[in-house]
Amino acid sequence: MNNIYYSGFSEDIIGLIEQKQTLGYKYKSQAMMLKRFDQFCLKNYPNATILDKEIVLHWVAVNRGEHPSTQETRLSPLNELARYIVRKGESAYILPKGVLAKKVKYTPYIFSDEEIKRLFATIDNGCLFCYEVPLRHIVMPIFFRLLYCCGLRVTEARLLKVQDVDLERGILTLTQTKLGKCRQIPLSLELLNHFREYSQKVHVFSTPQTWFFPGLKNNPMTSQNINRNLRRFLWKAGISHHGRTKVGERGAPCVHSLRHTFAVNCLRKWMQEGKDPNAYLPILQAYMGHTYYRDTAYYLHLSYDLVQDIRSNIEQTLGAIIPFNSSQNTISHEKYD
Repeated sequence: MNNIYYSGFSEDIIGLIEQKQTLGYKYKSQAMMLKRFDQFCLKNYPNATILDKEIVLHWVAVNRGEHPSTQETRLSPLNELARYIVRKGESAYILPKGVLAKKVKYTPYIFSDEEIKRLFATIDNGCLFCYEVPLRHIVMPIFFRLLYCCGLRVTEARLLKVQDVDLERGILTLTQTKLGKCRQIPLSLELLNHFREYSQKVHVFSTPQTWFFPGLKNNPMTSQNINRNLRRFLWKAGISHHGRTKVGERGAPCVHSLRHTFAVNCLRKWMQEGKDPNAYLPILQAYMGHTYYRDTAYYLHLSYDLVQDIRSNIEQTLGAIIPFNSSQNTISHEKYD
């Protein structure tokens, strides 16, 4: 890693990244952003060794007019670097709160039942044989079903190996998870049957270390390839993918929308069955791999058609945990993953 960063802040950048990764964070996108900052310093402040106000504010002003979420993504690692330097007993400028534009809560896209039917009909019938990736037409229908039916993160699904899939018990062992916390999840009988049929076609001669969803040259599928294929399926299914969204608008459908839809549909189903969210939300939390209860509770306000039933059933028991905003009839949670 020492040959990646070259500015006067290289040692501190390396130290911060190593500290974060030791704590269990992947810290990959942040490391890439700090690489950009390192190059910025080499160009504009080649002799600087103190992270002062001038450097920080110059970095803030690099992309004026950018989306608040993008700006936060770009500046958050720099503030973490400044705090790391201060913890060492050295001087660094920490950007104070209130300087950045207020972040507007992102509203994720939730697929309707009709859209889900159209999407999977398109994936099943519109994924043609590809010479470069000969298994693509077999892989895609099962891969996207796994994302939707189990609410997995893309990385959790694409980095599954044959040894991680227990076709006898119907259990997936997820090892490539957020914060590196391994977890196991059960498959429904219907999805398990799909997995067994798929495995008979794809993994007759595979080793335990083979990627369960092979991509180009038997490497795991890339996130870019998955996103590109989903956009193509959305277009063919007639589901609008308007790309870049303005501040405050509902987000465009993306791969992560399948995870969001899974969570919302679970809550809707449980409420319709009269089940107590107080008992079932922790189950959903564990299944989805959320670190914090609030990350799962966020999905309550996405179930708009049932929010009144949810409020009346849980406000008494969970009011202290989930703060309700009565004026807007929403639940005040911004963080989710």
